[in-house]
This record gives sequence, C-alpha cells and structure tokens, in this order.
Amino acid sequence: MQNKKKLVVASANAGKLKEIKTILSEFDVSGYKEHGIDIEIEETGTTFYENALIKAKTISEILGVPALADDSGLQVDALDGAPGVYSARYAGDGDDEHNNQLLLKNLKDVKDRSARFVCALVYYTPEGEIISAYGETEGKILYEKQGENGFGYDPLFFSNDLNKSMGVATAEEKNSVSHRFRALNELRKKLNLKK
Repeated sequence: MQNKKKLVVASANAGKLKEIKTILSEFDVSGYKEHGIDIEIEETGTTFYENALIKAKTISEILGVPALADDSGLQVDALDGAPGVYSARYAGDGDDEHNNQLLLKNLKDVKDRSARFVCALVYYTPEGEIISAYGETEGKILYEKQGENGFGYDPLFFSNDLNKSMGVATAEEKNSVSHRFRALNELRKKLNLKK
C-alpha cells in the first residue's frame, strides 16, 4: 500500500481536525501543533477566505510544506450575517456554551431564524500557489439546543438537508452535508486535477 500524502492543517481545533481527517481519509492529516509549533495565529481578515489564507500561509512558511486552512462560521440572516468571521469568539472568550447563549439572546423574539454554516478553505504551497474552495449548508437556528453531538453551534443548528439538529445528527450524517464536507470535496477535485 502506498504511503498517504501528508497534509498539515493550520488548525488546533480538535473538532475540525477530526472532521477533516475523516473526510480527507486519503491523506495523512495532522494539525500544526503536532509539529511542535506553539503559536496562536491572529485572524485579522474580514472574510472567511482572508482568515483561511492567513493561517495556511503562516504554517506553510514555517514548516516549508503545503498547508490547508479552513475558516468557517455561522451566518444568521436576521443578524446581518453575524456572528460570521467572529463565530468562534462571538461571546469574546471562545467558549461554545457562551457563544450559544449569546446567539439565543440576540435572537430572542426573532421569527426569521434562517442561517447557514459557511466554510472557506485555502491550500497554500511553499511556492506561493493558492487553491481555494468554498462550501455552505442551509438551515435555521432553533429556540433551544437539541443533542450533544458535534461542536460549536451544532446543537442550535437545524439542518435543512438532514431535517434535524446537527447536535442530534451522527458524525457520518453531519459529514455528508456539512459546509466543511462540501468545501473539502470541491478542494479534493481541484487537487486531483493537479496530480
């Protein structure tokens, strides 16, 4: 059996890494902290793409290998697209529970709860080549959490594709329709064209 191609992901988020490892199973996926790099990459971009590029470029340049970064989050129509690029730090401290509580508070008495998870991916090589991909999945925000599966806003997100909360969905169900799955599939096609 031939060795899997190594792919370093510019993320320390265990939930994201697990999903990426599952979806891109043909690669030997590792997070950048597994390579002895202990830095926090400042996400100063104003779009998901800009933040993904910052992260992928930083890790690729430090390690001298191609790196993959994802920046993703939740966009709620009634909140003009918020929390958006601030999804992970919406409540200020990066705590999932606090983020979820603030979202529910900000949607109190709001009837239009349509929302989507979006994901921008950037694959960056030491030669400066950039391959990007994008994915999204539509749904709505529930009035209370349902289920304990997933991470982040998953228990509050009712998936239109699955007709259930992402917090109730199994990992396999979520990975079949998620924004990250769709972006990774698009990226896989682009990378395969280059083989």
